[in-house]
Amino acid sequence: MRHLKTHLLLGLAAIVASTPVLAQDGESDPRNVRIQPYIEVSQIISAELSPGDDVVTYTQIATGVDLNAQGRNSGASVSVRYERNIAYGDDLDSDTVSGIARGYVSVVPRSLTLEAGALASRTRVDGGGAVTPNPQVREDAESQIYSLYAGPSLTTQVGAVEVTGVARVGYNRFEAGSLVVDENGDPVDVFDDSVTYNGQLRAGTRAGDPHPVGLAATAGFYQEDISNLDQRVRDAFVRADVTVPVSGSLAIVGGVGYEDVEVSSRDALRDVNGDPVRDASGRFVTDESSPRILAFDVDGLLWDVGVLWRPSSRTSLAASVGRRYDSTTYYGSFSYNPSVRSSLNINVYDGVTGFGGQLNNALAGLGTDFDVVRNPVTGDFGGLVSGSEGAGIIGTLGSVRSAAFRGRGVNASYQRRIGRLNAAIGAGYDRRTFIGAEGTVLELADGIVDESYYLTGALSRELDRNSSLAANAYVTWFESSVADGNATAFGTSAAYNRSITQNLSARAALAVDYIDSDFSAEDFATATALLGLRYNF
Repeated sequence: MRHLKTHLLLGLAAIVASTPVLAQDGESDPRNVRIQPYIEVSQIISAELSPGDDVVTYTQIATGVDLNAQGRNSGASVSVRYERNIAYGDDLDSDTVSGIARGYVSVVPRSLTLEAGALASRTRVDGGGAVTPNPQVREDAESQIYSLYAGPSLTTQVGAVEVTGVARVGYNRFEAGSLVVDENGDPVDVFDDSVTYNGQLRAGTRAGDPHPVGLAATAGFYQEDISNLDQRVRDAFVRADVTVPVSGSLAIVGGVGYEDVEVSSRDALRDVNGDPVRDASGRFVTDESSPRILAFDVDGLLWDVGVLWRPSSRTSLAASVGRRYDSTTYYGSFSYNPSVRSSLNINVYDGVTGFGGQLNNALAGLGTDFDVVRNPVTGDFGGLVSGSEGAGIIGTLGSVRSAAFRGRGVNASYQRRIGRLNAAIGAGYDRRTFIGAEGTVLELADGIVDESYYLTGALSRELDRNSSLAANAYVTWFESSVADGNATAFGTSAAYNRSITQNLSARAALAVDYIDSDFSAEDFATATALLGLRYNF
């Protein structure tokens, strides 16, 4: 299955990379296209500082492509990397695909657009199900996460009524490098894969045309089919909204509607003793003959009220509070772009979904004009990007429990350019309350709360025409209501790059990573150094 997901990612990257980029006159404009294929050969030494003292030396061979193509009717940003690590003296060889791709193309200019995105990330999972960056390049220590989606969006005008719509189909998969067990040695039922369907249609008028207030009607549908125990998350709603102008920059908004939200699953297959059966990966085996059992069932009134504030083209705020999922809900966004050199974006979210659905939504929320921030030693993509649209962040991966959940949180990203110095930072908080049906094995997960806090940043500076410095750092905190367990991971890395010829450059890098987890018997710390050459084609 890993090779299948690899081909999917590379195939999507090839599709996005081949997207035509058009200039203002409709012709192809190579000035708006940056494509950089490369190959790297590096020598790496990794020392385990805790709990043991193993030292591993290996050669890393990597190839990839970075692309940024922006035009009037299309745009794409792609960073895809394949690497092969060949160890000496131990059977620790590994190969990995990592990266991200986002792109769009207008089939009908300013009306019908096709959009796609893909993500591959290498991570480490501990016994609590917490996902942390993987500091080691080892096949038995790493896990892989894949996510991709595609679909059309529509924007058109029918008289004074603006009609917008979006439809997306997504796929998500988690592959553990080894059996995930908790602090007692029992297997953890981790997420396997899911398919998501997302659609929304809205028709509305602006305030003052033709009525003093803006009016809109919206219908939406979301479904995620999770392979673990055949779980299904289904969320359908219809609503009406009104926008009341207060001033030229401020408006009050409100909406009311009807929602029908269900989370259901089947039970696990049982052995002769009545105990649930697990497969080789520790996941529960689904009893296909089991009836579908509701774990969450809410239907009825939804409402919210909030404000829209846009004092200038560089500042906007949307914030609402209301009731949905039979409880209070908060959501909104804020963006501030005082100049082309700095930008701030904040997003508050709330929804019922599975692990894959939340990852798909985060991927779709990124822009299409960015550069990827990678770890200079491992080459991993940590979720942070920077570009003309400001910094963006996929956010925390949280935990990989298989159960669906109510996910609430906030994430923020900030980017600043000062001369030759570029800085980007992302931070956030994610809270997941898991949902499990009574009478099934998922009942044990019902009500469990996992919370994640995360902070990641990157700095880069050009020293002169031929040399540059780059530094990355991250820290994550994971807390679970299961036995009051928590995990902390942090790390930092730095790299020096020097051009030798127009296409050939040398790099020296150093990284230190540390994981302290209540779900493991001992802490884990490593230090890694790299010397390598890169050739840009």
